[in-house]
Amino acid sequence: MNDQFLSNTYLVADELGAHAVMIDAGGPVQPLLDVLDRMRFQLTHVILTHHHHDHVAELDKVLEHHPGTPVLIHPLERDQVPGATDVLEPGSAIESGALTIEPLHTPGHTAGMLSLLVEGTDVFTGDTLFKGSVGGVRAPGHTTYADLRSSIMDTLLELPPQTRIHPGHTEPTTVADEREHNPFVRIWQGDDPEGTEACTALGQEATLILLPDDYDGGKKA
Repeated sequence: MNDQFLSNTYLVADELGAHAVMIDAGGPVQPLLDVLDRMRFQLTHVILTHHHHDHVAELDKVLEHHPGTPVLIHPLERDQVPGATDVLEPGSAIESGALTIEPLHTPGHTAGMLSLLVEGTDVFTGDTLFKGSVGGVRAPGHTTYADLRSSIMDTLLELPPQTRIHPGHTEPTTVADEREHNPFVRIWQGDDPEGTEACTALGQEATLILLPDDYDGGKKA
């Protein structure tokens, strides 16, 4: 996890101990490069959940150590990452050794946000869903709040309850835990009432439905 951004870079290897993929490259990547060398994994792909700097900051360092490795991203964001070499189309699974990786399109935080379902048991959610929080829709390249909600409720949380969630920032969780404890999800699925307090948001009159803690210790509305 990057100390500054709190963003995660993951190395995911198959059970055969021969192939691996890196998911995002926000850094620090050196510990993961060390594991690749020590375990003699073949790095078959770098897969980017989206184009934001805190998820691609050390991509060049990865490619210095593993030149020619395919770098995949959603087609809508390929032109925003110079190091990207190809696209990853939602619905078209790829393989890395014994691993099968299914890209899920989960727009909202960005238009081309990908979540990555690995072996049907673990999903890497980028900046769409966090432990106890959700992604924002004000960052560069965002789409809509409706998209974000649909990506979470209709795609990610429709996965089996035991599915492990590995977010783009801070700690892991599960589908079951987020359905039970995530305050945004609890309102969306009708478990908790919406707030009614009047407020001003981004210079406009608004209603404060929810203001819980965010993953970084701040708040998110």
